[in-house]
Amino acid sequence: MESIKIKDEFIKLGQAMKLANLVEDGVEAKLVIQDGLVTVNGEVDTRRGRKLYPGDVFVYDGQEIKVEK
Repeated sequence: MESIKIKDEFIKLGQAMKLANLVEDGVEAKLVIQDGLVTVNGEVDTRRGRKLYPGDVFVYDGQEIKVEK
């Protein structure tokens, strides 16, 4: 499992996907999230603005990414 490090209290899902290099830009992130292709902590989440906190795990295209402080 890979991880991304954040400095703030949380990061939005779309931003986290870009930080992890899973998508090229915010538009691509929006589309894959809206299409239900991303899970957060094991559940599909279609909100690009979903707040992720340290310890949360999101999965897209077989890539598991953990958010760390």
